[in-house]
This record gives sequence, C-alpha cells and structure tokens, in this order.
Amino acid sequence: MKRLGIVTAIVVGGLVAAVAGAQAQTQPRPAHKRTVYTSPRAYDGLWSVSIHTAYGPCDPTYRYPARIVGGRVTQADTDFSYQISGAVVASGAIAVTVYRMGQSATGYGRLRGSSGAGRWSAAGNTCYGTWSAMRRAAN
Repeated sequence: MKRLGIVTAIVVGGLVAAVAGAQAQTQPRPAHKRTVYTSPRAYDGLWSVSIHTAYGPCDPTYRYPARIVGGRVTQADTDFSYQISGAVVASGAIAVTVYRMGQSATGYGRLRGSSGAGRWSAAGNTCYGTWSAMRRAAN
C-alpha cells in the first residue's frame, strides 16, 4: 500500500472512530456496565519472553528479555546478536518483531497483568509457533 493510501486509511479510520465516539456519548449507558481504562504504561517493566517453534527448521525454543517503556517494546540487555522492537496498547494487544542474524520473526498477542501469550511467524511462514511472557520487574 502506498504511503498516501496508508495516510488516507488512518485519517478515514480516525474520522469513523470520532463519529462513533460522539454517537456513543449521546446514547445513555446502562448503569451496571463499567468501562475500565488502562494505560499502555500498565505493562511497563522487564519481561522474559519464551518462544516455542511448532513448525519449521528454526530452533525449538528461544528466550529473550524485553523491556516495555511507555508502550514501546525494546531490547532489555546489551546482547546485540538480536534486536526487538514493537508496541503494546492499552488493551494489552501487542505486536513485536525480533531481528536475529539477518532473519526476522513477528509476533502478535495480548498481555494481561503480568503475563502474556500469542503466536509468531518468520518470513513466509517458514517457521511459526507460540510465545509466552512473564513480567520480571516493573519499571
């Protein structure tokens, strides 16, 4: 998708969300439902991520430390044989890419409290599997 198309999609999506939000504010909400809001900062801290390969010629398991600060996922140590980048949003949905030795894998999933889980795949689905994470320390 061209950059202009991406920008257009973001702008249109933002307008749709704004209109939907305005409509929701004008309609009464049931008294028994509570909306709980959290911040991406709720997930800040040092995390241990365990990656398991279900299919493909990749190593069967990997373990990486990751740090989340303000919703951004970064590398937690000085081992430069790999790089981690990604983001987590207030709902706990997370997307992360790990680069290692010229290869990359992308993972998606959800964090809840001090743990998380999801799926990952390498380029072209040559390898794929699951991941899990545990928070080791808060920032």
